[in-house]
Amino acid sequence: MIKFPLVEGLRPTSNRIRETLFNWLRDDITGEDCLDLFAGSGACGIEALSRGARSAHFVEINDQAAAMIEQNLVMLKASSARVYSTDVLKWLSTGLQADENRFGLVFVDPPYQENLELECCQLLEHSGRLKSSAWIYLESDKILSVDSLPENWSIEKTKKAGSVKFYLIKRIKSAEK
Repeated sequence: MIKFPLVEGLRPTSNRIRETLFNWLRDDITGEDCLDLFAGSGACGIEALSRGARSAHFVEINDQAAAMIEQNLVMLKASSARVYSTDVLKWLSTGLQADENRFGLVFVDPPYQENLELECCQLLEHSGRLKSSAWIYLESDKILSVDSLPENWSIEKTKKAGSVKFYLIKRIKSAEK
């Protein structure tokens, strides 16, 4: 069982929501490179690894939470993972380095009060970090419309659990001309 620190604002994706999410993705995880943005506990990325993902990269600004993700990865002997203790928006803005992975599965679960969902999605689309066809899981406390997302993203599934709205989005092609 993974551990996570008591950090203000840290809200791991509930077991019920994760179960639904991974049922949706069950045929698309094996061999995939995953990115867990606003990772918090790292539960989504760690679960993807446990279900056959090739790699998982975690971006978390809180040093204590990032350190706990690293400890959990060591405990789980997850050698194909990397943790970045930095701001997600800054990390996405740095652009892809030549030796970095492109991701086919991304988890986006920003702090609700900061309203970062749409900015993060736009940065993610233009960062060069996505494979031409990718799945994006987005969690929010707001109802999002497809018109607010990058033009080549399509909301495939959506569900609500309490006040949490969660979306499975498909990136269908590159928006670059």
